[in-house]
Amino acid sequence: MPVQTRSLVAYAHVADVERSIAFYADLGFTVANRVVPDGHAAPIWAWLESDRANLMVGLASGPVDASVQAVLFYLYYDDIAQVHAALSDLGHAPGPIQHPFYMPDGEFRLQDPDGYVLMLAQAQP
Repeated sequence: MPVQTRSLVAYAHVADVERSIAFYADLGFTVANRVVPDGHAAPIWAWLESDRANLMVGLASGPVDASVQAVLFYLYYDDIAQVHAALSDLGHAPGPIQHPFYMPDGEFRLQDPDGYVLMLAQAQP
């Protein structure tokens, strides 16, 4: 029987789980689960979800160096121009909307607080 992956969820190590929860809330994510161990005031792990998108964020055991984040997260939206405008209004600094050959309807870059690069793109019909 061949291997069949059912789903894939990214897990990002972050410097501050609450800060990441707040950032990803601006992208439509809500907290489905979080872990606050006894003796801790803040969560050390959270499961975030938005429609069919899921992300785990966990407290890093050491410093998070934005210059060495070597993964891209692609997030898809129905109206990329509206998302770009909304994020700008919320005080984020999204890059300009580009229209490369592989994403003719548009995409733009946004960096999360820990330096992970998010590519926000127009969902294909």
